[in-house]
Amino acid sequence: MKVTLSALDTSESSFTPLVVIELAQDVKEETKEWLKNRIIAKKKDGGAQLLFRPLLNKYEQETLENQNLYLVGASKIRMLLGAEAVGLVKECNDNTMRAFTYRTRQNFKGFDDNNDDFLTMAECQFIIKHELENLRAKGEKMIPGYPQAKLYPGKSLLRRLLTSGIVIQVFPLHDSEALKKLEDTWYTRFALKYQPIDSIRGYFGETIALYFGFLEYFTFALIPMAVIGLPYYLFVWEDYDKYVIFASFNLIWSTVILEVWKRGCANMTYRWGTLLMKRKFEEPRPGFHGVLGINSITGKEEPLYPSYKRQLRIYLVSLPFVCLCLYFSLYVMMIYFDMEVWALGLHENSGSEWTSVLLYVPSIIYAIVIEIMNRLYRYAADTLKQCLTLIFFFFFFFWQFNFLNCFASLFYIAFVLKDMKLLRQSLATLLITSQILNQIMESFLPYWLQRKHGVRVKRKVQALKADIDATLYEQVILEKEMGTYLGTFDDYLELFLQFGYVSLFSCVYPLAAAFAVLNNFTEVNSDALKMCRVFKRPFSEPSANIGVWQLAFETMSVISVVTNCALIGMSPQVNAVFPESKADLILIVVAVEVTVSILRFSIPKQCCLARVDWLLEDFLVNLEQEQEWCNILKYAENLKTIPTSTQSRALS
Repeated sequence: MKVTLSALDTSESSFTPLVVIELAQDVKEETKEWLKNRIIAKKKDGGAQLLFRPLLNKYEQETLENQNLYLVGASKIRMLLGAEAVGLVKECNDNTMRAFTYRTRQNFKGFDDNNDDFLTMAECQFIIKHELENLRAKGEKMIPGYPQAKLYPGKSLLRRLLTSGIVIQVFPLHDSEALKKLEDTWYTRFALKYQPIDSIRGYFGETIALYFGFLEYFTFALIPMAVIGLPYYLFVWEDYDKYVIFASFNLIWSTVILEVWKRGCANMTYRWGTLLMKRKFEEPRPGFHGVLGINSITGKEEPLYPSYKRQLRIYLVSLPFVCLCLYFSLYVMMIYFDMEVWALGLHENSGSEWTSVLLYVPSIIYAIVIEIMNRLYRYAADTLKQCLTLIFFFFFFFWQFNFLNCFASLFYIAFVLKDMKLLRQSLATLLITSQILNQIMESFLPYWLQRKHGVRVKRKVQALKADIDATLYEQVILEKEMGTYLGTFDDYLELFLQFGYVSLFSCVYPLAAAFAVLNNFTEVNSDALKMCRVFKRPFSEPSANIGVWQLAFETMSVISVVTNCALIGMSPQVNAVFPESKADLILIVVAVEVTVSILRFSIPKQCCLARVDWLLEDFLVNLEQEQEWCNILKYAENLKTIPTSTQSRALS
């Protein structure tokens, strides 16, 4: 029998809470009632058809502090229908990956009508988030009780409630039992072992799992560089110019590891079902304003913004701001060089031991200033992002600033001053100082603050004399005060800068890879602690790869090819081969750069050709499903590319 959403009951008083909605303290009762009705209303009436109840009943609200907190959940059948709506891909009994449908649910591996584990908790919370975000305004012109909060047909109600300050936050709850099991296999016992990536994916979703998968892969990829770098450091440490062999190895290493990662990433996401998962068009940002119109691509009614105004914002607001930040970064760099000259002069005049230690002080101060500037620019960039309609521009500007801020001084020392001793000293200080600061600021300090807050909450709950089970109340109150995890951007940025330090200039400081490996072994545990105990649980987000960061790492790899070839060309060993003709040396260096670049870009093509047959075969299998055929024919009918007779034969 076909199950429809209209047949589902949304009046269950007891259900497993998955998501918490916190309202402002002064929200009007009519607004609360309207929001509740829209969440529990049937889909055909424009609701989400979810389960909804306050955290505290009337008696408990009189005894405990009323926090305006509400719990959201869903029945099992509602979850399965929601999984079909969002296009989750699952493994079938014949080992193929297909989009889940409720009608064919028995064909999927691990499904049983009495089994509640077919969908992970992360997937369930993602489905609820999707349904809440897709609550749309219908006939309402404003939010009841708030005439200033205007609505238009098709507007996301949740996003309007958030931007209006009516809803404070929406966050998923932790599963204490599942979290404890994950922690026991992940980070509580310090040991050199692989991470439980599939378990991380099941609890936090694909985006978080891909980050930890990439962190683990990158750490192991650094080991060959560290193994080669240690003896290289021990035996040729004092000879700053003998780096040709290590630079040559850098050329190969920085190119190969990214191509190997792409293959491993595709294997993981194919197994998880996100490699071929359909991506829906995103809603306009809550802060995006414009005249209501029809989007020519999606055909949906949404606010539109003129292209010329967008260009004016980019070139008159965003670009000048970025240039100003870049100028300030260069100005700070020149101050750093003045400090280096001062420290060097002081050491040459006195020659004492304490002045030799003082030589590292300018680099340490500069590393700290770089970290402060990066964080300040991140906050400024979040504001700047509101002026940009394309996230790519935001990422490009932010990447450009961080690259210049962290590496400009090293390029200046290497190719202008040509001082390999100072380059080694600066690289070592920047790398080690930034790693220590990141560990403290990102994990240990927030964890310490969170522990203090947790103790206060437990004391407060234990002091209550209410005759109720305060376990859930304590959990919600504790988690709502946790910091919000802002995504993997900062985590990937840290790895990106580390990759730059190692691939660009580690030939003059062979211990760079070794320090990176040591840092990453602790980074795995500190990041795991951060995800489990410091921040709120983030909503799961399906991902097919690491996104734009793949392009960023590949760009850094190209720059490392040029940098290492230039360093090889500058080395005394190579210059001794061409004592008279510098022009020949330059031509050979350029030829090597071009050859390596050609080889680098030919490897992905071969990998892609090998993957196309594999993906195409599975894709054609998926097309046999009736739902897939219907979607394709509807799309083709809009394009007028398939005759009606062909459509009829296909449907039959």
